[in-house]
Amino acid sequence: MKILLLGGSSFLGRAFASEALARGHQVTTFNRGRSAADLAGVEAVRGDRDSADDLARLVEGRRWDAVVDSSAQQPAQAALAARLLHDRADHYTLISSVHAFADWPARTVDEDSPLHDCPADTPPDQEFSSALKAGCERAVLEYFGADRALVLNSGLLIGPYERGGRLPWWLERMARGGPVLAPGEPGRPMQLIDVRDFAVFGLDLLTAGTAGRFLTTAPPGRLTYGEFLAACAEVAGAKGAGAKEAGAEAPELVWVGDAPLLADGPDSVQPWSELPLWMPESPEAAGTWQVDTRRAEAAGLRCRPFVETARDTWEWLRQRGPAEDTEADGRKRGRILHGIEPAKERRLLAALT
Repeated sequence: MKILLLGGSSFLGRAFASEALARGHQVTTFNRGRSAADLAGVEAVRGDRDSADDLARLVEGRRWDAVVDSSAQQPAQAALAARLLHDRADHYTLISSVHAFADWPARTVDEDSPLHDCPADTPPDQEFSSALKAGCERAVLEYFGADRALVLNSGLLIGPYERGGRLPWWLERMARGGPVLAPGEPGRPMQLIDVRDFAVFGLDLLTAGTAGRFLTTAPPGRLTYGEFLAACAEVAGAKGAGAKEAGAEAPELVWVGDAPLLADGPDSVQPWSELPLWMPESPEAAGTWQVDTRRAEAAGLRCRPFVETARDTWEWLRQRGPAEDTEADGRKRGRILHGIEPAKERRLLAALT
């Protein structure tokens, strides 16, 4: 098959490109060449997806069996691409998100749950909000229709080449060893999907010409926060393979409940960012890790054990070395920071344990 990837070089797009090339497909990527280098073997076309002229140059003289759009953030972006590609491609896969559902994260959602009320013709350059993903979906369906469009509502993606830094931060924290602040309750469930498993599932559906919508993340109940942190400690801790700091102490998980960490004061902890993937229990977040994946599982979704993802991500981190601080073209970019400052973590551990 001939497959066009809108994006195709960074994390999720890279996973699709790698899997598609491994299957023998012809792959074209379309991006600005700033986030990361394209994989060897793809036809890399440079351009800005917000530019009608750049997209027109992309489609001139080309046709594809399928498009994978992993980079649309604004309905106007999705609409522009879908309009120019609707007679140049037979099938369009849009990578959306569970954020598109109006009831998430307060309640469990499935494929029939209502979306946010965001129209396909929402003006461009809106401030990011969950509703915009719903508008992107409507824009693609407007041009490709329900019989040629596949929408994959992604859960939280992890794995090698992750740019957000959530799993990488925990692995690097375990490598430093010593007492580790573990937030919340160890039995709290999580739903994390390896980016490679997501790409395999997406390409299986794409090559079969499947249309429709699939909530695509790990099934509920496969992983707890305690198991997540224990696996990170096993992989990257002092006794794990290739711990970065010679002579580092073994990490020791010290569990602290939600309430003390959220208490008002200078050392109040920001959920999700300071202690990545920690979501305190609340009615507003009751459905965060309860996404219904039965339709995707019935269609063939398979998820590898988390410890395998942790090992592969840790190996990538060791090979990569210090966090990259430049774009592919050499320009500086800021790091996406996750994780609590070491001094703050020490103060909290001393005060709360």
